[in-house]
Order: sequence, then structure tokens, then C-alpha cells
Amino acid sequence: MSPLRPLALLLACLAAAPALAAPEPPAATTPPADGAAVDLWQLFQEAQAADPRILAAQAKSRSAAWTEREAFGQMLPQVGLSGTYNRTFSDTESFGSFAGSQDYYNGERYALGLRQVLYDPAAWQSYRRFSALAGQQEAEARNTLEQASVDLVERYFAALAAEDVLALVRAELHATQRNQERVQSLFQRQLAMITDVLEISARVDSLKADEIEAANQVTVSREALAELVGRPVGERLRRLGPRPAFTLPPHDSEHWVQTALTSNPALLAQKQAVDAAQASVREARAGHLPTVSLNLSGQRSDIGYENSRNPRTDTYVASVGVQVPIYSGGSTSARTSSMYEQLMAAEHTYEAARRQLVRETREAYYGAETSLGRIVAGRTAQTSAEKARQAAERAFELGVMNAVDVLDSVKEEYRARRDLLKAQYDFITNLLVLHRWSGTLVDEDIRRANEWLVAEGPR
Repeated sequence: MSPLRPLALLLACLAAAPALAAPEPPAATTPPADGAAVDLWQLFQEAQAADPRILAAQAKSRSAAWTEREAFGQMLPQVGLSGTYNRTFSDTESFGSFAGSQDYYNGERYALGLRQVLYDPAAWQSYRRFSALAGQQEAEARNTLEQASVDLVERYFAALAAEDVLALVRAELHATQRNQERVQSLFQRQLAMITDVLEISARVDSLKADEIEAANQVTVSREALAELVGRPVGERLRRLGPRPAFTLPPHDSEHWVQTALTSNPALLAQKQAVDAAQASVREARAGHLPTVSLNLSGQRSDIGYENSRNPRTDTYVASVGVQVPIYSGGSTSARTSSMYEQLMAAEHTYEAARRQLVRETREAYYGAETSLGRIVAGRTAQTSAEKARQAAERAFELGVMNAVDVLDSVKEEYRARRDLLKAQYDFITNLLVLHRWSGTLVDEDIRRANEWLVAEGPR
């Protein structure tokens, strides 16, 4: 018998096996009984109301707004009302011709006072400082909201990518096991070489380990989503539809950088921190300046000295008080120097944030540009990988390619499909990150990204 006949029989058997025809990978997750699916917009709305970072940032913003109002209240009229009611027992001893006496009597005193600051630079600068801090907290709350939105998008598509990897591994494992059975059967009839058996067995063992790792990664990615929405995410995730129409955002990278420098909430928060530090310096310097206040008071009393009985008296007083600081042991100057150093630190922090913002914005723009190029190349690569797999199967029939090479071509086809999907996920993420860094990310951007998702997408 010709030495090529067993090999030809092996290759013909493998070529006829339907497992090499790149079957559709199974679904990576088990949908609930009702077949419900959840999309990005639904999870985004849930995260808005459940993400602790968002809720904490909003609470801090509201607290800072009330603190600003408290500081403003120090410059408004301060009105106080007081009242006293006495029940007095008086015991007077006799003295000479003056006979002693004992008496019970009631006494009342009521007072109303008003104080209005006329000139207090420290109070005014304190209000400006708290106003800047309130603006900083508001900007940080907006920045937290945008960052949380991007985190949700990244985790959503990371979960899809993990499911893609699991589906790829399972499909390849299914195909390899089918061929392992056939090769083992041929080997028992001495129609296959031991090297083919060992290589396919090693491939099966490796794929089983990869399947465990990929399944764990799916679980981890789902847990990452659950962390943001505050509940387990067990529904099917809506996936990208066939050939979504992706386009680069309008304008060039420099336009997005300039937009970021004027609109990014993180940078605005650092600018407000600088304004607050400047107000702190002016507030400290105001410790050397005088303060002027207007005081109005009115009092009605029938209580005299040492609670003695006295005819009712109405007293009205208007005064202007001036307080001039002269020497405070050097504490005012020391505080001014301390606030100045804090101002320097705030300005350096602002500059660092500005430089990071410019870099991150450009990286996001170039990332979106690169991802779009990878999508175009990935579609071509997927078509080429599919044709290469078909050519490899034909090579089986001609006896010029072994089983492992054909399985490699199947693996390359699935890898090309996975890389194309990942490039699409990266494009959407980079696009939203670009809006996030430029300070223009709004709910409508998430909704537009969600429109690319369908109930059942290509796998």
C-alpha cells in the first residue's frame, strides 16, 4: 500500500468533517426565562440613581452650596431678641430710724438688637472663598458623573468583549473535540500518525483551560457592571448590529483640545480651587484691616441695679463701632504666608491638570481615529480569514495540509471576528472618552451609542 494512502484518508475524513466549517459560537451567557435583554441606556439610567460615587459627589455639592449661603449670611443683618422675667424677694434690715422691710415683686426686661456689618473685608473674602469652593464641588460632581458614565460604557463593552472571547474558545474547543474523536478513530485503525493525536489532544487541553479563564472573565466583567448599577446583571446584553455606521467626530484634535480647556469640569474644578485659594490669601490679609459695624438696640425694663425695683424705662441706642487691629503676635502675617503657599500649590495642581487634559484629549481623538482604521482593516481581515479557512479545507482534499493547520485557520477566522468587534467597542469608548475630556459628554451621547446596539448582534 502506498505510504501516502493513510494520510490521504485522514485528510479526506477531516475535510469532510462539518466541525471545520467554522460553526457559529454558542451564546456566552444564559438569558433569563423571559428572554429579557438589557442595553447600555437602561444600565446608564440605573447607574445614575445607584452609583455611590455620583450620589456622594452630589451630596458634597449640595453641602458646599449651603456652606456658601452660611458665609453670605454673615454679611446680612444679625437680629437678636432677649427677655427676662424675675420674681424677687427683698429683705431690708432696719438702720437707725429706718425701719426694715420685706417685699416680693416681679421684674421684666426685654431687648431687641440689630447689628449690620458696614465694612468687613475678611467676611467678604470668606464669602468669596466659600463661593469658589461651592463652584469647585459643583464642577467635581459633574466630573464624577461624566467619569462614572464612561466607566459604565467601558465595563459594558468589556463584558461584551469577554463574551466574545468565551464564544470563540467554546467554538474552537467544539471543533477541535469533534476532530479529536475522528483522528483517534483513524489512529486506532493505523490511518493517522501519533503526532496528530498528541497535537490535537494538547490543543483540547489548552482550550479547556482557556474556556475556564474566559468564563471567569465573563463573571468578573458582569460583577464590574453590578458594582455600578447596584444589582446583579444577569440579563442578556444587547450587542452591536451588523456593520454599524461609524464616523469620526467633526473638527480636528486642536478644536477638541480648546473645547476641553474651556469646558472640562475637572479643569474647571481646579480653576475654582485656585480662586478659593486667592480669596483665602485676601481673607488672611484682611486681618490687618479695620472693621466697621452699625448697632441698633432697644430695651424696656423695670429692673434696676442688682434687680431692685425700678420704674419702667425704654432705652433706644444707635451706634457705629470701629475695630482696628494693631498687633496679633505675628499670627496674621503667618496665616497670610501659609495661604499664599497654598495658593502656589493650587496653581501648580491646576497646571498639572491642564497638561494632563491636553494629553488625554488628544489621545482620545487619536484613539477614535485609530479604532476607525482598525474597523476598516478588521472587516477586510475577517473576509480574508474566512477565505483562508475555506482554502485550507480545500487543501485537505488535495492532501497538502494537515489537521492542525486547518484548525489554526479556523482559529484565525474567529480571532479576526473578535478583533473586529473589539475595534468597534474601542471606537465607541474612545468617542465617549473624547466627549468626556472635552467636557461635552451628555446623556444624549450615551443614547446615540445605545442606538448602535440591537437585541441580537453578530457573534
